[in-house]
Amino acid sequence: MPGELSVSLWRGGERGRYETYRVPRCESQTVLDVVTFVQRHLDPTLTYRFACRVGVCGSCAMTVNGRPRWTCRTHVAKVAGDDRLTIGPLENLRIIKEKWQQAKGAFEPSKTKADPIEQIRPDDPARRLADAAIECINCGVCYAACDTVRWKEDYLGPAALTRAWTLVNDRRDTGNAARLQAVAGAGGCHSCHSHQSCQELCPQALNPTAAIAGLKRRTVAAYLKGEIAP
Repeated sequence: MPGELSVSLWRGGERGRYETYRVPRCESQTVLDVVTFVQRHLDPTLTYRFACRVGVCGSCAMTVNGRPRWTCRTHVAKVAGDDRLTIGPLENLRIIKEKWQQAKGAFEPSKTKADPIEQIRPDDPARRLADAAIECINCGVCYAACDTVRWKEDYLGPAALTRAWTLVNDRRDTGNAARLQAVAGAGGCHSCHSHQSCQELCPQALNPTAAIAGLKRRTVAAYLKGEIAP
């Protein structure tokens, strides 16, 4: 597939700009290959993140032609039919770690290392609920895709709430009272408008909207039982 790509790359911070580069088009070329070519051959000042190159680490996610994607898994042939690419950073990604902490995303063990390891069967109902969300690798694509994150600065966001959902369904965890209180508050699960953008664009084919819906049901039940405050 000979020819060239016209690649517009965002340079700088919030007040930056797009700069255009000419990149040779190759067979089986990924968007990450394109960015790497620019950095190695055209503009060594370009900075970006990647690690595994095979869709495991999630750190190479960028906005490609207006949509958040993993660049290592996104083939140029599928997104640049007109030989043009526009590549920029993910949106909405300023305080993800802080939001993860606010959602009580850390495991609170009920046993010590001296206790025997508790076995949880794969067909355990709670485990099956957690299984649907546990494969999240925190790549950030769902945050960049989420309209509510864009509109509401204090919204905890899909990834943090998905993590909370996995822990809510882990019977070994002792932090659920505080966790449900945290995700039921302002900016928590009830801020989700169920637009499904996170599910549509998740590279792992997860459904954060379903996890958030589970949190909505669980927090309402906890409130009716008097387990959390209004």
